[in-house]
Amino acid sequence: MGIRLKQVAIAFDQLFNALFAGWADETISARAYRCSDKKMRWTIAMEVIDAIFFWQQDHCLNAYLEEIERSHLPPAYARPDPK
Repeated sequence: MGIRLKQVAIAFDQLFNALFAGWADETISARAYRCSDKKMRWTIAMEVIDAIFFWQQDHCLNAYLEEIERSHLPPAYARPDPK
C-alpha cells in the first residue's frame, strides 16, 4: 500500500475511533487490544479485527505497539534518541 493511501486509511480509522468515544490519535485496532482485558466486547472486536487482517499476525497487538512507539507520526515529529 502506498504511503499516502496508508496515511489516509489511518486517518479514517482514527476518526471513526474518535467518533465513538475513543482517543483522537488511536486506531480502532490499538484500542481493541488496549481494552481487551477490560470488556468482553473489545476482546471480540480484537478477534474480529485480527481475523480481517489474517495476513498480519497479531494485528491489534502490533497496532498497539505502533501507537506506543508513535510510528504513525511524520518524520518531522520524530523524537531524537536521548543519549
